Amino acid sequence: MNIPRRLDLVLPALLALAQPGSAPVRGDPEHGRYLAERVAMCVECHSPRDERGGLVDARRYLGAPIPVTRPPWAGEWAEQAPRIGGLPGYDDTRAIRLLTEGSIGRDGRPLRRPMPTFRMSKEDAADVIAFLRDVRE
Repeated sequence: MNIPRRLDLVLPALLALAQPGSAPVRGDPEHGRYLAERVAMCVECHSPRDERGGLVDARRYLGAPIPVTRPPWAGEWAEQAPRIGGLPGYDDTRAIRLLTEGSIGRDGRPLRRPMPTFRMSKEDAADVIAFLRDVRE
């Protein structure tokens, strides 16, 4: 097949735009905050604690040592919860996949425990993503 040079350069970009899920995620950040702090409890592992065990409000979602002791039967166990404020390293497609299809990291591999396996609706996932994208230092 002989494709003109300009079409050869433009066609891959057009195909990428046509992929499902490639549009920016739009969600309700207030509902996302509720889900992240009261339902999924993301704040509990991804936020540091003070010397009394309370969350450090100014550093919520900026990463922290895992506050849960590794059980003796656990395989790979994360020692540190990464920063999720702003969702660094996650485009919208990967973030949606993480929250709707299970505990799948940026690289497509399963995340280590104690990260739960979420099966959120796309709407709830979009709300959590909208909230986390707004979290700043």
